[in-house]
Amino acid sequence: MPKVQVGRFSLELPRNRAVRISLGAALVVGGGVFGFLPVLGYWMVPLGLVVLASDVPVIRRFNRRVVVKTGRWWQRRRGRAAPSAPTSSP
Repeated sequence: MPKVQVGRFSLELPRNRAVRISLGAALVVGGGVFGFLPVLGYWMVPLGLVVLASDVPVIRRFNRRVVVKTGRWWQRRRGRAAPSAPTSSP
């Protein structure tokens, strides 16, 4: 059974491929249309892409590229923000 895992949360997807693709497409389109609303917002777009990635290789590669670039950016950002060790002069 297909499963989506984001951090420590996991969500089981429907077994039927057509239902998964329909669900992912509905989330992407719904997020674009209802993005201005507080509850139905832009959070639906990335979730829809994650659901679609289980069946569509092009979206899977796109998602992987975004995750890798974001991870590298985050590591560089954390490396710059790390405080340097205090130096003491005698």
